[in-house]
Amino acid sequence: MELKEELKTKLIEALNLEDVTTADIDDNVPLFGEDGFGLDSIDALELIVLLEKNYGIKIKDPKEGKNIFKSVSVMADYVAANRTK
Repeated sequence: MELKEELKTKLIEALNLEDVTTADIDDNVPLFGEDGFGLDSIDALELIVLLEKNYGIKIKDPKEGKNIFKSVSVMADYVAANRTK
């Protein structure tokens, strides 16, 4: 499975997005904010846990997380470069 698809699947599971499919999440749409997918700060914490649990990536600074979670594409690039699992 391609990393972006894998991340989308994990996003949907972690955030309990019941009515969302991987096809609904565009690779380049901002994940946070009203003009994007609409995730919030609680979702960001879930994503930090998701990256640590699945990829061994520890994000200590929430501001860093904000940059990493810009979009699925940015997140996939970060995971590919930094994963330990």
